[in-house]
Amino acid sequence: MVKIGAAVLLVALGALLAANDNDPVQLGIAVVAAAGLLVWGVRDLVAPVRLTAHPAGITVISGYAGQRHLPWTAVERIRVDTRPRLGLRTETLEVDAGESLHLFSRYDLGTAPTEVAETLRRLQATHSTGVTGEPPR
Repeated sequence: MVKIGAAVLLVALGALLAANDNDPVQLGIAVVAAAGLLVWGVRDLVAPVRLTAHPAGITVISGYAGQRHLPWTAVERIRVDTRPRLGLRTETLEVDAGESLHLFSRYDLGTAPTEVAETLRRLQATHSTGVTGEPPR
């Protein structure tokens, strides 16, 4: 909701600046930036859950709002990539499924990627042998 509110404020600010300067380019730039924020905000509303784990494997977000089930046997590696950026340390959870790599930030997960990686590794070790079936609906 914050992103959608920011998009509305951005258009209003662009309109205010364009009205004062008679410059339609400022309004155009504000509208394009607001459209990007709006699309990003709607995605958060349509597909708020990015990663779920269950005995049969994990389900990850795919595309804009789709989902893809990965059985535990398809998950080759779970790791956390830590990098310094702008004086801060950022962590990204990487789930490597062979032909696809799925990346999740702290924002996507709602908690530290390190904690999620530990939980996923524990679940994978527990459920990767002999479990078949579809994820719960």
